Amino acid sequence: MDPDFWLFAAVGFAAQLVDGALGMAYGVISTTVLLSFGVTPANASASVHAAKVFTGAASGLSHVLYRNVDWKLLGLLAGGGVVGGVLGAYVLTSVPGEAVKPFVVAWLGLMGLVILYRAWRQRRPRVFSWKSPLPLGLVGGFFDAVGGGGWGPVVTSSLMGAGADTRKAIGTTNAAEVFVAAATSAAFLGSLLTGHWETDGLRDLLWSLGGLIAGGVVAAPLAGWMTKVLPLRLLTWMVGVLVVALAGWQAMTLF
Repeated sequence: MDPDFWLFAAVGFAAQLVDGALGMAYGVISTTVLLSFGVTPANASASVHAAKVFTGAASGLSHVLYRNVDWKLLGLLAGGGVVGGVLGAYVLTSVPGEAVKPFVVAWLGLMGLVILYRAWRQRRPRVFSWKSPLPLGLVGGFFDAVGGGGWGPVVTSSLMGAGADTRKAIGTTNAAEVFVAAATSAAFLGSLLTGHWETDGLRDLLWSLGGLIAGGVVAAPLAGWMTKVLPLRLLTWMVGVLVVALAGWQAMTLF
């Protein structure tokens, strides 16, 4: 078996453990590793979203079993995310994705600071407005497709920044992600088949893709349990620190 399989199985396990427990970072971690191996942004995003279909399904089921999902919120986020993901895939296969990254970094940094403030002040969760999740899902799906990761950081951090319950925000975002990943993967495939996107080297990533899927599926049940049992304030602090750290890392790579 190709050594890349085991390497990316470890990456997928760690990334899904973080993503499933904190509601973000699977795409960011996996895409960053692929890019470090010289994979093009479009190929990396396509590979990661294909893996997310499987890991997202396992993670979403785990959160459903642990009752971390708000079904009405799930429908609105997934609906917007599907549209945004398809649009983002089209943009990524047409123009450089680097052009939108500064806006993502600024948004992540702001949301991370808001979450840390709420953890510090011990603000109690409140019901999230049903008027906002649909456009939030659209924005999250778009940035997720363009950047190869961003659904969790944008959506989870925005929900928590607005005061949504931490466990519901994490569980629902993870469950919605599988629909977004499936739609985005279909958009990449459609671009390839219609000739809109010409790529090479995608077949060479099959072992890496298999490793990401295997590691992520194994980690998903444990991640759902972690979200269920971790203290709410500790979980909020962890998400806030992670978002700020991701924003800082992306800023360093950009500037």
